[in-house]
Amino acid sequence: MIAVTSAPVTPAPFRTVLVANRGEIACRVIRTLQRLGIRSVAVYSDADRDAPHVALADVAVRLGPASARESYLNVDAILDVARRTGAEAVHPGYGFLSENPALAEACERAGIVFVGPGVHALEVMGDKITAKHAVAEHDVPTIPGIAEPGLSDDDLVAAAERIGFPVLVKPSAGGGGKGMQSVHVAADLPEALRAARRVAAAAFGDDTLFLERLVTSPRHIEVQVLADRHGGIVHLGERECSLQRRHQKVVEEAPSPLLDAVTRERIGEAACRVAASVGYVGAGTVEFLVSADAPDEFFFMEMNTRLQVEHPVTELVTAVRGVRGVDLVEQQLRIAAGERLPFAQTDLTLQGHAVEARVYAEDPERGFLPAAGHVLALREPRGEGVRVDNGIAAGIPIVTDYDPMLAKVIAWGEDRQEALARLRGALSGTSILGAVSNIAWLVGLVSDDDVIAGRMDTTLIDRRFSDLEPVPVTEQELVAAALLAHHDRWAETPAVGALWAAPTGWRLDRARPVRYDVDGVTVTVDGSTEDAVVRVVREPAIEGAEARHASLSLREPDAAGEPAVALLDLDGETIRYDVAREGSTVWLARNGRSRPLRLRDRATRLAERLAAVDRGTLAAHPELRSPMPGTVVAVPVEAGARVEAGDTVVVVEAMKMEHRLVAPVAGTVSVHVAPGDLVRLDQLVARVDADEDASIPSTTEVPPLQADATPAQPAAAREKSPQETGPA
Repeated sequence: MIAVTSAPVTPAPFRTVLVANRGEIACRVIRTLQRLGIRSVAVYSDADRDAPHVALADVAVRLGPASARESYLNVDAILDVARRTGAEAVHPGYGFLSENPALAEACERAGIVFVGPGVHALEVMGDKITAKHAVAEHDVPTIPGIAEPGLSDDDLVAAAERIGFPVLVKPSAGGGGKGMQSVHVAADLPEALRAARRVAAAAFGDDTLFLERLVTSPRHIEVQVLADRHGGIVHLGERECSLQRRHQKVVEEAPSPLLDAVTRERIGEAACRVAASVGYVGAGTVEFLVSADAPDEFFFMEMNTRLQVEHPVTELVTAVRGVRGVDLVEQQLRIAAGERLPFAQTDLTLQGHAVEARVYAEDPERGFLPAAGHVLALREPRGEGVRVDNGIAAGIPIVTDYDPMLAKVIAWGEDRQEALARLRGALSGTSILGAVSNIAWLVGLVSDDDVIAGRMDTTLIDRRFSDLEPVPVTEQELVAAALLAHHDRWAETPAVGALWAAPTGWRLDRARPVRYDVDGVTVTVDGSTEDAVVRVVREPAIEGAEARHASLSLREPDAAGEPAVALLDLDGETIRYDVAREGSTVWLARNGRSRPLRLRDRATRLAERLAAVDRGTLAAHPELRSPMPGTVVAVPVEAGARVEAGDTVVVVEAMKMEHRLVAPVAGTVSVHVAPGDLVRLDQLVARVDADEDASIPSTTEVPPLQADATPAQPAAAREKSPQETGPA
């Protein structure tokens, strides 16, 4: 594992620091506080009561309910905790209040140090329109467009005609790509403006918009800067952040494979001018857009007045006087305490290459919908050049009230190819069981030929890696799940009455294989897990299924919280799975892919089939249910209105993603939610009663059930599934 290597050379700048954030962000800051011997204070919402950052800190204090507005965005509550715990400084992390002048002002009034820039810098750079005008006065190039306060939709439509399509609609407040809309034809602009204003108002409390020319083959390049209170400003090289999905960064690296040494120096100097233009203090990131077709030309986009999620890649490649490794959180703290930067620009060099991948609780095979769940077991990658920043642990739920990022996996190498190879290996060796994640998708992304060759732009993922077909369950996975169930039944067999209870298939007349229903597929097992003949039966008839020889050995976890390891030998091929169980569900993880497989007994299958008869086919179902826990952000139809098939009825947002629920058929709609409502997974939000002449598929005949030797599941198997345990 890689650790940040810079060691304190002066006394700790503070005695107690409050970290006004959560998850991996808070954990990252707290670890530096621990290394410096600074007492750490964590804050948490009700949803995060058992979160790792709470346990990691020296002191943890409840802020309020799960809602961010009542907890992590509550400035008064945070200042109250700071006073009560004797915190001399507040570190806002990144996200939440990190760029909010209200927190900085409140800290100043309370005599508490805000670990970040001054209010002036926050206000100027927090408004993209003002920021563009400010940096242009310091000879920093900006993207052509229109950026003025108070532009109406009509003003923006008229301006787009002058700028020329394609254009990019951007909220003036906020960041992270939230609310941004790419528009290629004039007819799509009005709807894009409405969507951008709605998202901006909900997320930032400000629906001001502006337009920019959409740069072709865009590369997202950002520069890390540090500035002290004594006029010292340095840059620590650039990061390439072009691998984005819907304007959200996914993979970042340092340095950029696009820039040459001359452009690197020019863009670094421009970033320092941006920081100087507002008297910046602390760690900040200046973001530029570069066309892959003209890599020596760059345009200012915005300045993030805080530490960035992707800062570890800069920490791993930056060397001070030849010694690699800079702790940017430590530098933030020392600058906030009034210390001078301990190095000049000439002391800084870049060594090697680092790449970071963001691990999200989302399902790439279901349109990247947020994934709820409970971390049953966790295996983190290890190895030379590998670092993991995470905010999860075994035994805690996946909290869906906030950002979906669970962890960051970072790899360093002597060159870019070595760093990418180490990252692929690290991701493949990561297992999160109990919730679906994007890890396997990330493995495929960083294995892509274009990514390996550095041929990237900000549209690559949306063009080639967003529309995914579900990866079908393999025979190996079905057999592994059945043999694990077989193993557990043998382990539970009592000493008395073993002849009848053991899963041998023994009968008075003749033995028969034991059958397991794994996700609707029958797997028969004849023998023990050490030596079995198995058949995977995808049709009702048993005859004709191929007989395969299998064995399974199970190794219990090496450490608390880690998954068990199952070695499946199937016809001479050995496959390794990380394993965890939750009631009747078996979780298997391999090469980063974590998959739940449900074992159904006869009673469960019968109940589901009868429910299907009552409900009819899914396509004809009149009910609209939320595919994820989240917040209703829009209801564009009125109750009792008539809708056409495909019309948007409700828009639900969770983890920075909007999901539109559309009418399955033409008919009359009834709505059960309103904007601002919190909804659970699978909660009924609306219903469309079909027109009499609407075409509705007929219910299919339910095939008969087969006889099953699997006994009813124990009480634990009737607990809620991972998808049901997520918070509202």
